[in-house]
Amino acid sequence: MTVHFIGAGPGDPELLTLKAARLIESCPLCLYAGSLVPEAVVARAPGTPIDTAPLTLEETHGLIAEAHARGEDVARVHSGDPSLYGAIAEQIRLLKRDGIPYEITPGVPAWAAAAAALGQELTIPEVAQSIVLTRMSMKSTSMPPGETLEGFAATGTTLAIHLGIRALRDIGRRLAPFYGEDCPVAVVYRATWPDEQIIRGTLADIQPKVREAKITRTALIFVGPALAAEQGFPDSALYDAARPHLLRPRVKSA
Repeated sequence: MTVHFIGAGPGDPELLTLKAARLIESCPLCLYAGSLVPEAVVARAPGTPIDTAPLTLEETHGLIAEAHARGEDVARVHSGDPSLYGAIAEQIRLLKRDGIPYEITPGVPAWAAAAAALGQELTIPEVAQSIVLTRMSMKSTSMPPGETLEGFAATGTTLAIHLGIRALRDIGRRLAPFYGEDCPVAVVYRATWPDEQIIRGTLADIQPKVREAKITRTALIFVGPALAAEQGFPDSALYDAARPHLLRPRVKSA
């Protein structure tokens, strides 16, 4: 018997990996985070999927322990990729305590789906070559002391901020000294869902735009110069005919 932590992707059932789909179809028990995972993603489960949103950690673990006693595999379906803000660490701790084996199947993370919705690359040559994945502090879970927006902003690279839509005014105030008030911002609401929305602006004006759209949750915030509509960047050297590399060792003549 194995508990399979499965990344369900951002919401579109077609973004399930082949392995994720196979596991959901084959596990007798399917537990899913209904607040973030649409029912269409777990519709292929052989039994009736159980939404764990109203359950406590102990109650969810109890269902897994019962399945373990029956010798049944469990599909534990999480949104995006379970290794990022998936709340699986505390579940794994209980599984280890009780000697219940588990595996993790990665999924398409929300930030990747949101970038695809924006229709652009986030790592622009000589503009931004790194992405910082972070979130805002919440009442339930605070941020470690050394992980601050200001510290990340000092790099000048692209920020992907989770769980921060209600703190946009504070985000703008804290980031403007590093990026400038005219720095591009993109907010992607429920990427790949039927009601997906994209709102673009700057650190100076994004907050009223999002407030007007009445978006209060389930949105990812991108900040950084790589989001600019027009970029005067050089082409990547990867396909440059004048720059040979291991897979293209000969310089092609003009």
